[in-house]
Amino acid sequence: MDLILSCVYLAPSKICQRFIFKVRELELLTSLLAVVVLLSVWQVLFVIAPVQGQAQRNQTNQTIIKTEGLNANSLDIQNIPLKKVNVGDIDVAYKKFGKGDPILLIQGLGGSMDSWEPSTLKELSSNHTVIIFNNRGVGNTTTGTKPFSVQQFANDTVGLLDGLKIQKADVMGHSMGSFIAQQLAITHREKVNRLILVSSMCGGKESIPPSPENLKLAKKFISSIVNNTLIEPQEIKTVIALSEGPTWIKLHPNILETIPTNPKDLKPSGITPNDYRQHFNAVQIWESTNWSGVCSQLPNISKPTLVITGTEDGSISAANSLIIAEKIPGAWIVQIPAAGHSLMDQYPDKFNKILQTFLTTTS
Repeated sequence: MDLILSCVYLAPSKICQRFIFKVRELELLTSLLAVVVLLSVWQVLFVIAPVQGQAQRNQTNQTIIKTEGLNANSLDIQNIPLKKVNVGDIDVAYKKFGKGDPILLIQGLGGSMDSWEPSTLKELSSNHTVIIFNNRGVGNTTTGTKPFSVQQFANDTVGLLDGLKIQKADVMGHSMGSFIAQQLAITHREKVNRLILVSSMCGGKESIPPSPENLKLAKKFISSIVNNTLIEPQEIKTVIALSEGPTWIKLHPNILETIPTNPKDLKPSGITPNDYRQHFNAVQIWESTNWSGVCSQLPNISKPTLVITGTEDGSISAANSLIIAEKIPGAWIVQIPAAGHSLMDQYPDKFNKILQTFLTTTS
């Protein structure tokens, strides 16, 4: 697998200069750390982008990992004991496993803690204590009485860490989860050790919102799920194709044929239609351009940060990740060619190697 390590721009002058190094294996990236350190003097942001290799989907349905308190015993990830902790007006459901420093994973819109890529959980649990949980209104986490918003989700997340007596953790968020992670790093910076933002944007006027056409289609898609309103099968396929990216669809042409075309079959499990709508509304507010967003606050983040995106993400433009990386001092920016919004599931091996490289070479 070839990689390209390249300069995006020089922050002080905003003049782009490119430094390109081809590497045969990702593991060899660590040998370039001297180069990275040298270039970071000029506040260079980097792109670490695989340029070859076919799309691979990990077909593993079960991952065996060691859980806390069980020593030699091992359990299927789905059978790790679910626990709850009271956080304000809600009870947060979570699972905790692995060994090492804590890393907290925050899911996206309506996502369940059990929907993380199994191989990623296995990799992380080998050298981290992994905490996965459900946001309010999802699964066994209660809805509560407070309005849904990214800020409220961030407050819930801090409450979870406090309830678990975790002073500081590495934090990784995907999509809406990355919005929450940014808010967490801004308003509760003492809780974040390192920050990993996947398929992200910083919201507001400085971000690139979804196109009007895509937003209209997304709203229709959500309405069909929540209100059981009519949506054409081809429109459903278009929404899924936007998320996966054209190259992935081309490499996996049969994937669209397996997608349900009845809105009743599209409803995510473990979340009520009303709570799903509230999640969607929170995302819409973040993505809208009629507020300031958090982009201007990102330079205050001093924690090591990895920003990773798919170049063919049709849900959140990859350019948004470049905006974030430009604003966070010393941030790593990774673009995976031909990957979409679901890049962790599409290219788990590449994602895991990049993630482990970041975690083992920063502190």
